[in-house]
Formats: sequence, structure tokens, C-alpha cells
Amino acid sequence: MSGPGEKRVILLVSCLASFLVPYTVSSLTVALPAIGEQFGLDAVTLGWVTSAYLLTAAICIVPFGKLADLYGRKRFFILGNLLFAAGSLLAAVSWSGSAIIAARAVQALGGAMVFATSVAIVAAVFPPGQR
Repeated sequence: MSGPGEKRVILLVSCLASFLVPYTVSSLTVALPAIGEQFGLDAVTLGWVTSAYLLTAAICIVPFGKLADLYGRKRFFILGNLLFAAGSLLAAVSWSGSAIIAARAVQALGGAMVFATSVAIVAAVFPPGQR
């Protein structure tokens, strides 16, 4: 299967990716007042900045897990990281409240792909005795 060095790299990449997904949910909360001030958003719209991520990820995580089992976990993991990075970049350069909400939805699509596949990849690489 995989050598010890390869297994460590897979574990490290999986752990880092799995850390970033929930981190972005909680870290954005600190920036909400500045986002609201910058774009002139009310409290309801600011709620959608966080809710767009949570709803999209919650809806997509199970179907993405099934699709990853059918079409390849590695493929979905890599695509998820690319989507997550693209969503993060779009959120960073957002020009309006609607744009940041849409960027957060894209980010959540990638996050759901990563979260659905990272643990499955680690479980496939490490036998039960090494987990």
C-alpha cells in the first residue's frame, strides 16, 4: 500500500485540511462587525454570511461522501481543496455583501468535499491497528 513516509504525509495533509474547514466557520465570526461596516450590511444579512456556509456544507457533505466513494476520494479531496481556496480568494476580494455570501457558499462546497473525504482517506491508508 503506502510506505511510512507517505502515510505521514497523507495524515498531515488530511489533518491540516480538516482543521481549516471548521476554522473558517469560527474565525469569520470575529470579522463580522468589520464586514458589516465595510459593506453596510444589517444583522440579518450578516447572519447569511455565516449561514450560507453552514447550510451549503450541511446539505452537501453526505452526497459528496457518496460521490467520492463512487468516483474517487482523492479526486474529491483535491477538487474540494481547490474549491475551498477559490471560495476563500473570492471572499477576500468581495465587492459586496452578496458577493461574500456567494463566495462563502463556494467555500462551503469545497469544505464539504474535504470534510467528507479526509477521514475516509486516512481510514483507507491506515489499518485498524495503526489508527
